Amino acid sequence: MKRIMVLAYGLFAYVIFLLAFLYAIGFVGNLVVPKSIDSGTSAPVGRALFVDAALLGLFAAQHSVMARRSFKRCWTGIVPPPLERSTYVLLSSLLLALLFWQWRPLTREVWSVKSDAGSLVLHAFFWVGWLLVLLSTFAIDHFDLFGLRQVSLHLRGREYTPVPFKEPVLYRYVRHPLLLGFMIAFWAAPSMSAGHLFFAAATTAYMLLAIRFEERDLLTSHGDVYRQYRRKVPMIVPLRGRPRARGGRVEQHESG
Repeated sequence: MKRIMVLAYGLFAYVIFLLAFLYAIGFVGNLVVPKSIDSGTSAPVGRALFVDAALLGLFAAQHSVMARRSFKRCWTGIVPPPLERSTYVLLSSLLLALLFWQWRPLTREVWSVKSDAGSLVLHAFFWVGWLLVLLSTFAIDHFDLFGLRQVSLHLRGREYTPVPFKEPVLYRYVRHPLLLGFMIAFWAAPSMSAGHLFFAAATTAYMLLAIRFEERDLLTSHGDVYRQYRRKVPMIVPLRGRPRARGGRVEQHESG
């Protein structure tokens, strides 16, 4: 019964993540959802920036601190190890929901693409970005990344083992295609409001900073394996040479 409850918790966390992920697409793209990045109750510019920055900062702090190995070692003394990842995913999703709910729009237009062709291209990039995010999770191990593999192994009485080193196709061109997908989706806006611009700039700055901490952990854990990979594959922009041969392997590293 205890193992079934662990599995149920993991499934619940995953469903909440899926809902948050789908809502995020509508939120950023001003599509379908009742409260988007450019809708809702407005506020004076100073107050709106303060609230929005606090919401983004709260998500960034949780997302980064709980992803660090040193925190995980302490955290698993409180939370059972099979639930560590699911709890991380659940808290991240709930903080996203809080951001969607309390976001203060700044609707002043920064730019607007009037050309139908230009607008179509940006809309296409928006969807390509979200597709890249999704494909990146499956390229490494979607179910491990969101905690389902951990609770499934626990249900079967098997010990968890980390996902082995690997270099799927997307990761031969950039080290962080998942984050690249988010950046593309956040910036590809035919009509860019001040609030959307603040969101895109702040999240991009956070992702670039978070990469430094994440890669520091990977270098500490895997030394030359990751150091060599980092020398051969660019971080975000796929402009350095050709992808490596299929024989190389790297660790799953979109952990945070």
